[in-house]
Amino acid sequence: MSNQTKVKGTAQNWESGKLGQDEAFAVAATPEEELALDVALGMKPISIRMPVKLIRDLKMIAGAHSIGYQPLMRDVLGRFAQAEMINLLRKYQERKELEAALSDEDSPLARHLDKKCA
Repeated sequence: MSNQTKVKGTAQNWESGKLGQDEAFAVAATPEEELALDVALGMKPISIRMPVKLIRDLKMIAGAHSIGYQPLMRDVLGRFAQAEMINLLRKYQERKELEAALSDEDSPLARHLDKKCA
């Protein structure tokens, strides 16, 4: 019988190494497992050419935040895409409101334009 105390299998214990970090027990994921993980996370690997200086800068910034540069790049691109979508939606909304105002002959904008064009 063993005198060893069992360590609870929590995420924190995995991350801290209490449950072990011996490389002898590590195995590479199969291509099927990698694909299943990508599908579960909604991820798709891509290839992109970037200036060497930009990559170096991103790695330095990521290191200062104690994260990898690829997660940093995903975060930066995600923030940019979200901000751009908001801007596009605002422009679309403004255009729709302008079109509605112009189609309403009683609107102040339509009356103003009618006076200018007359």
